[in-house]
Amino acid sequence: MKSHAKVVVIGGGVVGCSVLFHLARHGWTDVVLLERDELTSGSTWHAAGGMHTINGDPNVAKLQKYTISLYKEIEELSGQATGVHLTGGVLLAATEARLDWLRGVVAKGRYLGIDLEEISPKEAAELMPLLDPRQFVGAVRNSEDGHLDPSGVTHAYAKAARKLGAEVERFTKVEDIVRRADGMWRVITNKGEVVAEHVVNAGGLWAREVGRMVGLELPVLAMEHMYLITEDMPEVAAWNAKTGTEIIHAVDFDGELYLRQERGGMLMGTYEKANKPWSEYQTPWNFGHELLAPDIDRIAPSLEVGFRHFPAFQNTGIKQIINGPFTFAPDGNPLVGPVRGLPGFWVACGVMAGFSQGGGVGLALSNWMIEGDPGADIWAMDVSRYGDWATMAYTNAKVRENYSRRFSIRFPNEELPAGRPLKTTPIYDLLSAKGAQFGVAYGLEVPLWYAPEGVKDEFSWRRSSDFKHVAKEVETVRSGVGLSEISSFAKYKVTGEGVAAWLDQMLACKLPKPGRMTLAPMLKEDGRLIGDFTLANLGSEGWFLAGSGIAEQYHMRWFEKHLPDDGSVRIEALGAKLTGLSIAGPKARDVLAKATRADVSNTAVPFMAIGRMDIGMAPCLVGRVSYTGDLGYEIWVAPEYQRAAYQALMAAGEEFGIGLFGSRALNALRLEKNYGSWGREYRPIYGPLEAGLDRFVAYGKEADFIGKAAALAERKQGGKLRLRAFIVETQDADVIGDEPIWFGGAVRGWVTSGGYAHHSKKSVALGYVPKEIADETDGFEIELLGNRHAARMQAAPLFDANFERMRG
Repeated sequence: MKSHAKVVVIGGGVVGCSVLFHLARHGWTDVVLLERDELTSGSTWHAAGGMHTINGDPNVAKLQKYTISLYKEIEELSGQATGVHLTGGVLLAATEARLDWLRGVVAKGRYLGIDLEEISPKEAAELMPLLDPRQFVGAVRNSEDGHLDPSGVTHAYAKAARKLGAEVERFTKVEDIVRRADGMWRVITNKGEVVAEHVVNAGGLWAREVGRMVGLELPVLAMEHMYLITEDMPEVAAWNAKTGTEIIHAVDFDGELYLRQERGGMLMGTYEKANKPWSEYQTPWNFGHELLAPDIDRIAPSLEVGFRHFPAFQNTGIKQIINGPFTFAPDGNPLVGPVRGLPGFWVACGVMAGFSQGGGVGLALSNWMIEGDPGADIWAMDVSRYGDWATMAYTNAKVRENYSRRFSIRFPNEELPAGRPLKTTPIYDLLSAKGAQFGVAYGLEVPLWYAPEGVKDEFSWRRSSDFKHVAKEVETVRSGVGLSEISSFAKYKVTGEGVAAWLDQMLACKLPKPGRMTLAPMLKEDGRLIGDFTLANLGSEGWFLAGSGIAEQYHMRWFEKHLPDDGSVRIEALGAKLTGLSIAGPKARDVLAKATRADVSNTAVPFMAIGRMDIGMAPCLVGRVSYTGDLGYEIWVAPEYQRAAYQALMAAGEEFGIGLFGSRALNALRLEKNYGSWGREYRPIYGPLEAGLDRFVAYGKEADFIGKAAALAERKQGGKLRLRAFIVETQDADVIGDEPIWFGGAVRGWVTSGGYAHHSKKSVALGYVPKEIADETDGFEIELLGNRHAARMQAAPLFDANFERMRG
């Protein structure tokens, strides 16, 4: 075994071998994979071997499509058979709600290049003869589903990597990982140690244990997962003889089942409600090619549905039940990327769908390590989406919930209850008493809307029970004054003698003067957006940044990567150390004036001003800005004073009809202003010109900010896309994101977010289209729930297009 390497990959399952292959293919051949046993030991060897392109996140779906397309290449390069069978498949809907969801999947496929088609139950039965069409209301045909040989694929990755110069060391158990003073990593094994610049934790079932070696507790948990293999079935033999093809895959979402042919019989797997974690706290190192004891009683309810939906199973025997552990993250997506605070330490774990996602994970991680960027928008897989609130107990609760809902519908207005409430603000109980219906953002409970007694969300793809109540909250803001809780924003304090120069390099905006704020795009080296913030100059106190709460860890990782070595800049994510309130509406100034002795006139506190003032008895930092697009103020206050500030504002606002509003009303309000949001309109695949943020980029400033050259090139060349707003002619449903935008009879773009703008009484969608058609007004359509709806470009904001209310 070599003593030094550029990269050590820990774990010889499909993910670790994919990472090794991609690093070598990209030119990093001084790489070695360490596996404590044989390759595939762990979850890989007993996997069902299915592969598919469908994923709730379009960007992950693209990587899954790449993974499937990769198998031919690694088979040819390695000479190792992968056993790939591209049979195609059907996705089945037993309810109208599920069929609506599948129609959305078909729509996404139109701009992702995935071949999907809605078909009838009868047509589905003609493709998959074992199903009973009377049990279903519709289906979708997918030409890119299939299955493979898990061992063959894993060894193909490993052999291809070896041919490119990488090394694989089997029966080499990693026992400790120690960071040296020079930043290199000592990977200590039972065969000696390897010193490496980079370490990749692809430990699979042992990813937690590998993480703990460097003081990291990863939010992953293994679950027992069962599937059965039947005896040979005459129906299968008859179909094979008649068509010369295998029986295609089927996913029966409402039955929580997946099926495919296995030799002369069938394989049926289930994600049962009565699920069971495996080895909750510590994975035994001596576990390898063992299986767990089957428990048919636990999966019996799912099998009963399966036998009803697929009657041929009633007449055959079960040859084998496979029960083995697979690891999951709390939301079911992988954990991929660099770990904040551990330079050179990377993770690629929690990849439950390894044969659909493993290639994409390897590609993204190798790009990230070599080029400094994953080369794709993989936010849904980024390990930074979790913070220290994702404890072992939280992970256990969320993984069990996610497993039991793997095939369940997640409606756009549905909030899942497991692991909640966990993080709350000091006024949580006061808002709850007012009827707050909470969602969660980065672990924190966030008011979504306020329900009268006896009213709750009715989950639906269409407008629901909250509709008229959110409309009332919106009108409270637009006609008077509303108050919202905004603690879910990420807040940062930046100080030090070098801070101004550093911010000038990090952010693309012109730095504001003391007592002033500005909107601040942040770019990567390629000129794409990696963040958007409000930047405030607090004078002698330093600088204050506010941004997307869900991206706090993501942005801190970026900030810390670029901090100067001399300690001249310090940045702190304030998190729960600072809470927030916002008031907005034409009477917001009246409320603030009554709650404070400070002068809050337009002259004293103009638009984008910020300063200290007491609200009631509570010391606060108050900025004149509002995401509602109305006259408004953001009020930042230490948590011990939030309750007092809230009560002072509510008391002052009583005579002005103050009311509470939640994030659903805020969404309706920001849509009237064509305001985008991080994670939807602003992502690392868009440039500032494309996203409409170029007006905040100081192209001519002296500082050579990150991404400046690329941003200048984008401005000169014009980019490829434009973010636009549309008014959609729809009746009882609104876009939620990822719907296709049609123009001239073809899909030309995609929706990023939207909803109903209650004050303007319009259904609004924001989305990207090619710049060549971005100035057209008519001729657009947006596909929603299987139908195409006329959409008209809305260039000017629906509300306060001249910014008179906001600035007045």
